[in-house]
Amino acid sequence: MSGGLSGGLSGVPILRLGDVLVTGLLNELDDKAAIAFTEELTERIVADRACAVLIDISRLEIIDSFVARTLMELTTTARLLGARVIVAGMRPAVAITLVELGLQLSGVETTLNAEQGMIALGWQPASRPPKGGPVDPLR
Repeated sequence: MSGGLSGGLSGVPILRLGDVLVTGLLNELDDKAAIAFTEELTERIVADRACAVLIDISRLEIIDSFVARTLMELTTTARLLGARVIVAGMRPAVAITLVELGLQLSGVETTLNAEQGMIALGWQPASRPPKGGPVDPLR
């Protein structure tokens, strides 16, 4: 498994896991950082030949109209570049705001959390040893 990490002008880390880019939106994302993040992520999709993007928004407690539109445009752009997009961890308040703003994430899959998003992309969760049981170092 190969990985690459960047967190350019937006300060938002973008991690590459194989052909998947994993990133997240933070609550403190201002308009300038949102634009920089969109540019960085779309450039990474092309440069890394990413087949999928997982955007974890679980830390976003609220969303304003600009960030909501930026998320919508970002997911549309990623799909136009050939990447499957999964938005993970949407809180109820964020979902309600998106509906109230009349914004739809058309063609974008959503999952309750990042782990479910990765499973949807074909990643297998690591098996865990039974609690209190011996750990097999060869696993």
